[in-house]
Amino acid sequence: MTGRALAPYGRLLEVLEVEGQLMASAALGADPNLPVRFAEGMTLGETVRHVGSVYRMVVAWLRAEAQPTRWQRAPVPGQSLVEYLRAGHREILTELSAHDPAEGAPTWWPLDQTYGFWYRRLAHESAVHRIDVQQAAATMTVGAYSIDDEIAYDGVDEILSLWFTHRLGVLGVTNSWTGRVAVVAGRRRWIAQIAATGTASWPAEPGEPADATVSSDPAGMYLWLWGRRSSGTATPDGDHAGVSQLWHLLRLATH
Repeated sequence: MTGRALAPYGRLLEVLEVEGQLMASAALGADPNLPVRFAEGMTLGETVRHVGSVYRMVVAWLRAEAQPTRWQRAPVPGQSLVEYLRAGHREILTELSAHDPAEGAPTWWPLDQTYGFWYRRLAHESAVHRIDVQQAAATMTVGAYSIDDEIAYDGVDEILSLWFTHRLGVLGVTNSWTGRVAVVAGRRRWIAQIAATGTASWPAEPGEPADATVSSDPAGMYLWLWGRRSSGTATPDGDHAGVSQLWHLLRLATH
């Protein structure tokens, strides 16, 4: 894995802009105590607060060129959750738009120390949590997931490289099942390798073997990997224990 996004960075910035706006619109007037369906213990209000905090944390990190310890983590008195989200959203868009994605920037992934990392990371952060908020507020409509193939492919690649490979490595996770799971999203295929000593992933070569396979359409696989669909909604084949292990490792990596 090189850390390079599959989608154009300009497109990822557009996704960040649109997804933040959709999230704010879905949250407007909604009960903040509504539960988020696929994020146990989270509410609509806590999700909105979390995303607004992440936007501000990244701005502080980029401006200080070091991981921050202090930033505005919640609305100030008199500021609504939606206003808090929208203000943070404007601030991160302004910050990222002022820098070329290839420009160096501090991040938490050694393979990508550029502004492009944050273009990509925050686009997917916003897309996943926009879905959480829309579902909690019951504002989902036909086609409301609206994750096109280009963004879904990039999101599958990001979660496998950044979270399944890097994040689990940082956590030092060991595994009982060992082998390779092929992750098939539409016309693209990746290998997720699980070993006693750690995890790894890469785009699969034609005909590259695997012990198990899990497949879905691109948007469906994107949501499945992020735990925004139930574990049985993607199609398994081969050693089902491997697919189950992949699912549980991803829940550990992304929470």
